[in-house]
Amino acid sequence: MAFSELPSLKSKSEIDEAIMNTKDLVLVLRFGKEDDGECMKLDHVLSKAAPLLTNMARIYQIDVKSSEVYNNYFDISYIPATIFFFNAQHIRIDWGTPDQTKLIGSLSSKQEVIDVVETVFRGAMKGKMNLTSPLDRSTANHYDMLYNNI
Repeated sequence: MAFSELPSLKSKSEIDEAIMNTKDLVLVLRFGKEDDGECMKLDHVLSKAAPLLTNMARIYQIDVKSSEVYNNYFDISYIPATIFFFNAQHIRIDWGTPDQTKLIGSLSSKQEVIDVVETVFRGAMKGKMNLTSPLDRSTANHYDMLYNNI
């Protein structure tokens, strides 16, 4: 099992509690697998940025095996998937991809993490729940979005 300096949320109740009780800070939830190479890279970058963001954010990792309800709710089809909240409100970010509910893939540096968290924090403090990514859109991971008509 991979080592990560990020705290883990291991159940739906822990995730619910983090969402509901994180006030005036950005809540960053990384969904993935602890032994996945791309997740481990993102965890490393997030853990390097976390100490610099203590006044703006709380960052947690969540194993997709322990979060089936949220996997379905947020349509976690690709990992790593990172979701942002502020005062229990889900923050939507335009990454230049069709899915604005989450970031799919990794971030390459702690500065990218800082830039995204600062953008979310400043926008959310102004009451904005739909934001534009500060990152270069040409580097965003693009996936085909599939929808089932039920």
